[in-house]
Amino acid sequence: MASSSKLALIAIAMLFAFSFKHCQASLTPNYYDYTCPQAIPIIRSAIRIAIAKERRMAASLIRLHFHDCFVQGCDGSVLLKDTRWFTGEQTALQNNNSIRGMEIIDAAKWAVEAVCPKVVSCADIVALAARDSSEYVNGPTWTVKLGRRDSTTANRDLAAADLPFGSDNLDVLIAKFARKGLNAKEMVALSGAHTIGQAQCVTFRDRIYNETNIDPSFALHRRRNCPPSNNAGVTNLAPLDPVTPNSLDNKYYKNLMQRRGLLHSDQVLFNGGETDGMVASYSRDPSSFYEDFAAAMVKMGDINPLTGSSGQIRKICSAIN
Repeated sequence: MASSSKLALIAIAMLFAFSFKHCQASLTPNYYDYTCPQAIPIIRSAIRIAIAKERRMAASLIRLHFHDCFVQGCDGSVLLKDTRWFTGEQTALQNNNSIRGMEIIDAAKWAVEAVCPKVVSCADIVALAARDSSEYVNGPTWTVKLGRRDSTTANRDLAAADLPFGSDNLDVLIAKFARKGLNAKEMVALSGAHTIGQAQCVTFRDRIYNETNIDPSFALHRRRNCPPSNNAGVTNLAPLDPVTPNSLDNKYYKNLMQRRGLLHSDQVLFNGGETDGMVASYSRDPSSFYEDFAAAMVKMGDINPLTGSSGQIRKICSAIN
């Protein structure tokens, strides 16, 4: 009997320990309700101020969250500058001279630290900034789960391997998203973020001069600000969606159906492959796109977060404590 009682107590203790660990590791929208209830409105205010000054920043902040989550998980690693211990992700080819918005995250962090020092993670600020950006430019909103902690390292090589390129084919894109637990439909929905923002000439030059699945008038118009020489106009910008470049809507999908995708990786979504039907569906039904985009953003925000005692809460987002 004594032995049975002892085993029962051990089982209860193990169950409690497992339950505690599970709860400790879970993200929740209410994570800061008691420790920093002002966090969400403070961050929203900082993001709205930034986008009011530069509308393009909305796209940059959504992209920042995407590029954070795809490398090591949603842990704020993309914000870290190089140190003598590691080379950060900002100089990976997919980020170099194009990743933006870090100073906006810094401003939001500074504002939150003034009220709740050492409580709110940079990773959570990035996640909230993406949602607030979408909302500001007439896109969908969603409930952000919180409780991420910040990484103490970054990995340029991993960023180079895991982040998509604008030149990727459909099978490569599907594989890269699948490695992060995202299916083809979620990939197509998330790609709809390209209905806002701009791209540099270097990322679409080959498409507008050499590809055939492109509307000729669209290609001709884009060539005016993107010379054929590899050394000219490298950083010249063009809107990813020339119709409504400052609104998060479903025009991106309509552009693809007209062969007006700016990047190769955009147009492959509608080029006789398995995702054609998804593109067509979103082009007809904006509410379906909004719903699926929001759900995919929530799912992406769940990619390998650091929780509990893992990682840290950085004081400055660009450097470990």
